[in-house]
Amino acid sequence: MNKIKVLITDDSLLFRNVLKNELNKDTHIEVIGTAVDPIDAMEKIKSLHPDILTLDVEMPKMDGLTFIKKLMVEHPMKVVLVSSMNISVFDALQSGAVDFVKKPDMSSDNDLQQFFRELKTKIKIASIAKLVTYTGTKVEESIKEEAKIETPRLAAQKLLKPLTRKIIAIGASTGGTEATLKILKELPKEFPGVLVTQHMPPGFTKMYSDRLNKICAMEVREAQDGDVLENGLVLIAPGDKQMKLAKNEKGFYVTCKFGEKVSGHCPSVDVLFNSVAETAGKNAIGVILTGMGKDGAQGLMNMKKAGAFTIGQDEKSSVVYGMPMVAYNIGAVAVQSSIENIADLLIKHLN
Repeated sequence: MNKIKVLITDDSLLFRNVLKNELNKDTHIEVIGTAVDPIDAMEKIKSLHPDILTLDVEMPKMDGLTFIKKLMVEHPMKVVLVSSMNISVFDALQSGAVDFVKKPDMSSDNDLQQFFRELKTKIKIASIAKLVTYTGTKVEESIKEEAKIETPRLAAQKLLKPLTRKIIAIGASTGGTEATLKILKELPKEFPGVLVTQHMPPGFTKMYSDRLNKICAMEVREAQDGDVLENGLVLIAPGDKQMKLAKNEKGFYVTCKFGEKVSGHCPSVDVLFNSVAETAGKNAIGVILTGMGKDGAQGLMNMKKAGAFTIGQDEKSSVVYGMPMVAYNIGAVAVQSSIENIADLLIKHLN
């Protein structure tokens, strides 16, 4: 098996060296070069031909976001972001980066080791992921204002019957930040409550939900323990807690608790889907999106067995056809669909 050739881009000499030494310990990865800034990186990409570029979004001479947009036009390749807490990460993912890892606390050995494990895993996933190149499109952050404009999907808002007892549960990993956005931005304001588990570090889930809230007609926020799920509300699982659906005499709500990893993740899609199967049964819809591994497959199967309608993203539109493939192969998926059609599927099913 050929090693995955990696070019490291970071303006810190110490960080470049630490990263190079650690990545080279992995028998499947070879660091073929390092770059101090995007200009340096572009020259070395042309001469070294790496498979994967690691990149910080905060860089000298040219910021990472501008560089990715330029790169995807001139020399499309797979990028894994290695970034501190920065909202630009999501713009970079929209522009073609495959995934991201949060920069570690260099003084914490535990944090460093966890970071190295995660980065190696994401480099390997990126090596088999589908490259989505930058097209020059821009996400409009004005859908809330445009709700008065009659479009087919927003018009569907008028057709939806009162559905306070319906629950939509979405699970995703690599490529999922953009896939989930594509669904949510097409849903009308009064759509039934949506729960989302996206594999993402703590802190970033708050930034992600705030970003979606600016773009989508529905209200989107990071879930907190005890939040009531209502029509028109999307709750995103916090990056370090397991989110479950629960029910009392007043209706549906969520619990968000610190817990062990399940199916390799916290938050875990299986944890969410299993709780939805148990609590909402046939009054739920499960959607499993792009991502590596099998998290969510068994949970979706349990939802289907409980009478829920289930949707899996198809291979062609998935960045990584892992989670939806496993779900499909075990019979958990009732309907397979491209990401572009899932919002329509949801609206049609509810009507």
